[in-house]
Amino acid sequence: MTLDSFTIDPLVGEEDLNGVLEVEKESFTNPWTREMYDSELRNPNVCHIYVVRVSACRVAGFCAFWLVVDQMHINNLAVRPSYRGRGLGSALISHVLTEAFRLGARFSILEVRRSNAEAKKLYERFGFEVAGTRLAYYSNPVEDALVLRLDEKASKNI
Repeated sequence: MTLDSFTIDPLVGEEDLNGVLEVEKESFTNPWTREMYDSELRNPNVCHIYVVRVSACRVAGFCAFWLVVDQMHINNLAVRPSYRGRGLGSALISHVLTEAFRLGARFSILEVRRSNAEAKKLYERFGFEVAGTRLAYYSNPVEDALVLRLDEKASKNI
C-alpha cells in the first residue's frame, strides 16, 4: 500500500534532526549519533540530508548522502518501521538520485548489509549493482557489506 500524500524536503532545523535520530534508533543496530550528524551538517557543500514527511509524521524517513566532485555516496537511508512497504524508500531514492545527478554526480555508491534482502531489492530496482565487498564492515552484529554502484546512465526508475 502506498501513501497518497507525502513530501520530500531538505533537512531543516533541530526538529528535523530529532526526527532523523529517532528513525536511526528505530532502524539500525548501530545508529549514528547527534554528534555525528552535527559534524556532517557543518559541511553543507558535501553533506545533503532529505526527509520524507507524511501528514501524521514530520520525519517518516530520511536519506543522507555526500556529494564529492562527481560521486554520490549514500550514507544512510531509513524509513520508520510503521511506514515501510508504502513506497517512501523508493521515493527517497528517486529524489536523492535525481538531485545528486542534477548537481553533477556521475555515479552513486553505497554499502548495504549482505543480509539486508529488502534494501538490496530496493537498490537493484534502481539499477545498483554489486561492485565489491567490505569485510566485517558492520558491527552489532559483525557482517560484511556489499558495495553497490550505480552509474548515472544505468539508472532506472528515477
